[in-house]
Amino acid sequence: MEKYVLITGASSGIGYETAKAFAARGENVIITARRETNLERLKKEINAEHPGVDVVIKVCDLSDNAAVVALYESLKEYDIKAVINNAGRGNKGGFTDDTLERDINMLHLNMDAVYILSSLYARDYKDVEGAQIVNVSSIGGYLVVPGSSLYCATKFFVSALSEAIDLEMRKGGHKLRAKVIAPTTTETEYEQTANELDSFDYAARGGFYFTAKQMADMLLELYDSDATVGSIDFATRGLKLSEPKHPHL
Repeated sequence: MEKYVLITGASSGIGYETAKAFAARGENVIITARRETNLERLKKEINAEHPGVDVVIKVCDLSDNAAVVALYESLKEYDIKAVINNAGRGNKGGFTDDTLERDINMLHLNMDAVYILSSLYARDYKDVEGAQIVNVSSIGGYLVVPGSSLYCATKFFVSALSEAIDLEMRKGGHKLRAKVIAPTTTETEYEQTANELDSFDYAARGGFYFTAKQMADMLLELYDSDATVGSIDFATRGLKLSEPKHPHL
């Protein structure tokens, strides 16, 4: 039975480039997001460059918990070697700003979807050799950024959950590994979505940033390693691989 890599938030940014990076290795991919047009474009690009790779499109609103469960149930016919929980978004603004509806949507997307897919996958694949969960957190999952308090809190959740799953799997003698990557500023739709802008020019903003492709390459570097955490080494502007950063008993 052929194996597949499931990638959420694949309609743009890191998820889009991660799907292409896995496909370049000959890996079959299942790509999911809300925007079907973008997913179709990604499939065409992959098929043109790697005709032997199977690309499965699953349109899903990952901020809808019931839809996330249904998504996983629809994948039972596939042998999934890895789940890449990349989907997420940010909201900018003070904690007391009137953004309750958007914030609740972000909570569902950034935390609930990651938990649901990680939990269901771990139950089915915890004793399968090579099975992996790679969750995309943020530098904001290890420090607090004023004006992005709730976003950082959701990414602290992702980081802590990922590290705890990996520790539990290893202590339990299971084969599944859980890992977490914490990107810093990356050229994606993050700023555009968080600030409700029509577009955002990272180059015009100034300062250092990574491209989505660079971050996808780092994600695969973490995937290939024995490390649990992938963070950014600002001195080298490369990936720093390490054991869990959150203290544990």
